[in-house]
Amino acid sequence: MSFFAHNSAVIDEGCQIGDGTKIWHFSHLMSGCIIGNNCNIGQNVFIASGVILGNNVKVQNNVSVYKGVACEDDVFLGPSMVFTNVINPRSAVIRKNEFQKTLVKKGATIGANATIVCGITLGSYCFIGAGAVVNKDVPDYGLIVGNPARQIGWMSENGQRLHFDEKGVAECSETGKKYKLENKVVTPL
Repeated sequence: MSFFAHNSAVIDEGCQIGDGTKIWHFSHLMSGCIIGNNCNIGQNVFIASGVILGNNVKVQNNVSVYKGVACEDDVFLGPSMVFTNVINPRSAVIRKNEFQKTLVKKGATIGANATIVCGITLGSYCFIGAGAVVNKDVPDYGLIVGNPARQIGWMSENGQRLHFDEKGVAECSETGKKYKLENKVVTPL
């Protein structure tokens, strides 16, 4: 094995798990999931069939990643955050044919206890605050909080809040990298 799995983890036959990945206590990976290199799968995590996690994805404790979810590289899934995959679930009604896809793009962060309603895209390097309930697409670099979630600003790739000047330029306080805001779209300079 080129990955580590705690002896209490359950890894079904047919999982694809990348080099350097660590899978911790009481986690369950179902057949057909794809996990990239250098991921960290925390305690009590469930990864369903068909889920794709890119490289260097961090999944904190008590997270369930259901069928239809794909996370690109460098995504952070905070403790006890929630993905859904059906808009109108009912116990007595089978709706597996209604599972919707959710895409979490490169570098996105989802805070603890946030809920991500299915069928949306979370943009690259966006930052979803703890406890937010997100039910619509999030732009690249967007800072999103609340229930229902709303955008309150922009974040750098390093996770620092961006403050744009009158020319629409901001600088990351940690790295000095500059960003441009034009027509509600942020791009690195």
